[in-house]
Amino acid sequence: MNIPIKTLQCFLILVETENFTRAAEKCFITQPTLSKIIQRLEESLGETLLIRNNQKVELTQAGQLFEHSAREILGQWHRLQENMSNLSGLKTGRLRLGVCPMMSSLIIGLLTSYRKRYPGVELQMYEYGGFGCEQALLNNSLDIAFTALPTTHETELVNQPLTKYPLLACLPDGHPLTAKSHLSWQDFEPYPFILYNEDFSLAKLINRLSRKAGVQLNIAFRSGQWDFLAAMVEADMGLAILPEPICQKLSTSKLVFRPMQPAMTWDLALIWRQNLPLTPAANALLELSKQKALR
Repeated sequence: MNIPIKTLQCFLILVETENFTRAAEKCFITQPTLSKIIQRLEESLGETLLIRNNQKVELTQAGQLFEHSAREILGQWHRLQENMSNLSGLKTGRLRLGVCPMMSSLIIGLLTSYRKRYPGVELQMYEYGGFGCEQALLNNSLDIAFTALPTTHETELVNQPLTKYPLLACLPDGHPLTAKSHLSWQDFEPYPFILYNEDFSLAKLINRLSRKAGVQLNIAFRSGQWDFLAAMVEADMGLAILPEPICQKLSTSKLVFRPMQPAMTWDLALIWRQNLPLTPAANALLELSKQKALR
């Protein structure tokens, strides 16, 4: 069986887009050409990998197994290319970097320094929630990722803590709880609560700590956008908990922030796979992160 790397790349792009037309555009080939590539792949394997319909394509059981292996093979191919091209030092390459959306503004300074030091390295950034970053690392689609701790797959991932920020209660101006200097979990019980999407590490942390305190939050809304979440609080649709750097970006008279008691922190880190060595480009970012503080 001889399957070209390009075929694996086209297959995975088709899986991600779920559409032959969009996938062909991303592969810079025509749709009939892509169809022939997938057809030859299935004939070579002797298995049907995709269920085709007018709306989208879906993976068969064989397709799911092949997708996992294809990601691993492409990940190893990427690592081989990186290692071979940087035998004499990091001059060129590609860094597949995962970033949680809430952290984006905090890592700009670090990434700017990285680009200045390693101008030949192409930065490919992918925005996921914390759990999404973990999954992408485990299927070898990323080299390293910024996320919040704790991780879900603790035994399969390594982390390098970067910094931590206080988590603050976010209240609409005039709310009864603004009279308090600190808030406890019990203070949230009578009110609607606005939480991050389930993919976010911070959502998992808030759920875990509130349950530990014996409190069942009344989750009214979820959002993956911190500015929209804050806008909902401002409109008196519920209460929320936000990291201090995000609160500082929301300096408005219509929102009030209060510390939690006991205090809570948003712990940020770089994470990567336990059983895979870092690529030269990823290792360079890790080393630079030890010298540069996030802001």
